[in-house]
Amino acid sequence: MDNDELAIRSLIADWQIASEEGDIDRLHTMMSDDVVFLMPGQAPMRGKDTFIAAFREGMQHFRIESEGKIEELQVNDDVAYCWTHLSVTVTPYRNGLPMKRSGNTLTILRKQHGNHWVIVRDANMLTAQPANPS
Repeated sequence: MDNDELAIRSLIADWQIASEEGDIDRLHTMMSDDVVFLMPGQAPMRGKDTFIAAFREGMQHFRIESEGKIEELQVNDDVAYCWTHLSVTVTPYRNGLPMKRSGNTLTILRKQHGNHWVIVRDANMLTAQPANPS
């Protein structure tokens, strides 16, 4: 594995940890200013500030846990893409059952100054998973 691939794998793992910890400052450094997030049934979420505002609001109400497996990672100079299978559990702090979503994501990354990789586009194709019977 070369340095770029290791850096991207680390970025993906760090993203999951920062999301679980609600670490907005860390997430802020992991995406470009013009990042775009694509999600089924929703308008594209455009820009780092839009994402951070939505994430901050969500963290007031929910706890996030996730795990993912990188299925494919390709690097070409200063652009890369990564296909990941992801499972996310969102648990309300108050009443309510955990919501589980699972599926694939396709992430496009770009190398910034100083060999720092950031997310520039992310297509999140997670779907709701049935609740486990008790």
